[in-house]
Amino acid sequence: MTTPRPATSLTASEARRIALKAQGFLGTPNRRAGVRGTLRHLGAVQLDTISVLARSHELVPYARLGPVGRTTVEHAYWRDTHAFEYWSHAACILPIEEWPHFAFRRRAYRNRPHWNHELPDGAYDQVIKQLRAEGPLTATELGGAKRTSDWWDWSGSKVAVERALMYGEVVCVERRGWKRVYDLAERAVPSALLHDDLDDTECLRRLVRLAGESLGVGTRADIADYHRLKAEQVDAVIADSGLVPVTVEGWGKPAWADPAALEAPPRGRHRTTLLSPFDSLIWERARTERIFGFTHRLEAYVPKPKRIHGYFAMPVLAGGHLVGRVDPAREGRTLVAKQVTLDGAKAAPAVAQALVEAATWVDCTDVRVERVTTPELREPLLRELTRALA
Repeated sequence: MTTPRPATSLTASEARRIALKAQGFLGTPNRRAGVRGTLRHLGAVQLDTISVLARSHELVPYARLGPVGRTTVEHAYWRDTHAFEYWSHAACILPIEEWPHFAFRRRAYRNRPHWNHELPDGAYDQVIKQLRAEGPLTATELGGAKRTSDWWDWSGSKVAVERALMYGEVVCVERRGWKRVYDLAERAVPSALLHDDLDDTECLRRLVRLAGESLGVGTRADIADYHRLKAEQVDAVIADSGLVPVTVEGWGKPAWADPAALEAPPRGRHRTTLLSPFDSLIWERARTERIFGFTHRLEAYVPKPKRIHGYFAMPVLAGGHLVGRVDPAREGRTLVAKQVTLDGAKAAPAVAQALVEAATWVDCTDVRVERVTTPELREPLLRELTRALA
């Protein structure tokens, strides 16, 4: 593919601010649009089983809007079919309007020759029949999620309903106690959106454009990663996606930007907050290092003796930079900062503010700091915490 000559050059600082604006961290939060507006703006909110302060899909709107009620978050995603769950960057909540644009992926799953789980004879038809007769059900209600206690030893009904989810015949309409609740797509998806009549090119063009808008500016790898597209899929449509080629100081690779993001310099208030490691601002490690000069790795699956920053270390965003990280826990109504890393003493007020706001959001009345990786920064942080809690 021949890449058009870039029309715009951006400094690294300009690109960082464009990315922050696109992700909802620069400017006045649109609280009127709320959680649903945040979901539409981001295009995808990643799900994950880990819950420390809260689950990641709750942390994402909190980071942008402030202490929005957690019940409000769940209702915004699931009530009145405003969203659906599907494979995007990973397992994600997606705006229901984007259902047609994942037709290419549903077709790919239908044509997939090999699966990790064998589908028992008759199980698929039985699951569809039961959902049609009884309405939305969990895997347990469909006949049991697992055959044994082994995590991946799925029952036949679980294999069948997950296959139907990938094919698009079934939709996850909510999470109940973290269990997926399944229903037929013909009932759950608005009829105007239901039919898979968009070809792969149309789907890919839309998702590439959406990724560019959500990122503000990104390399081909950034754009591909957002909805986990292949590089060749991006290459095939990016020239017709509406994104414009740019160069970014220090990136060393071609980039594309949302033209709306280039119309005026991003201005406004910077958000100070803790970030989920699964937040779309930082979920791609190479991009995070390139934009923020910040190396981050989720260590939940790293053996404890080998962890550097902690089980669920959450980066701290302040002033448009990543200024530290906190590994949090909860003990009753105390938010415990098990380990804190600060980028110098100047970061202490922001980290204290982020900790206190997060504590208030999850109904904690106190904050306790256990370990600060740079011991001489412990007292400055504790002083700022005392001020913030007063």
